[in-house]
Amino acid sequence: MIGNGNKKHAFFTLLLLIKLMMLSVNNVNANSSDTALKTIDAATAFQQCRSINNDKERLNCYDLKAKRFAPPTYQGKLSMETDIFSLTKPHTLRYQSNGVIFVLYLRDGDGNVLQNLHIGGRGEDEFVINQPGNYSLKIDGSAGWSIWLEPITKKQ
Repeated sequence: MIGNGNKKHAFFTLLLLIKLMMLSVNNVNANSSDTALKTIDAATAFQQCRSINNDKERLNCYDLKAKRFAPPTYQGKLSMETDIFSLTKPHTLRYQSNGVIFVLYLRDGDGNVLQNLHIGGRGEDEFVINQPGNYSLKIDGSAGWSIWLEPITKKQ
């Protein structure tokens, strides 16, 4: 027998999944411009930066390419839970999904959900973790996904 609280949770989860599937159709077109960037190899991408004369613009180009081609902290398919990890300073949590559904839960060291993040369809997004502490991630995806934990550094 399902209690009222579980029925409400199941209903809202179903609504979220329907919304995510509807958004995925729009995201396929929105992300098509990213496809060209992802299909070039790292050497070609970095070579493009070399041709920029302005020092500040060239450095920015290298920074963006380094971010794009950095290996993920976590990568997988379908569902996974990470071990607890510690952050000593703010980090950007960047996540990318190759499937129709992707839900990411940022949890504290005790397993309590701090933030529910999701992407409807293929795409990429990010979230800033401002506070040092112990965290874990719970990932639910319909296909492959990648996650990066990137320390935030102040631009000089």
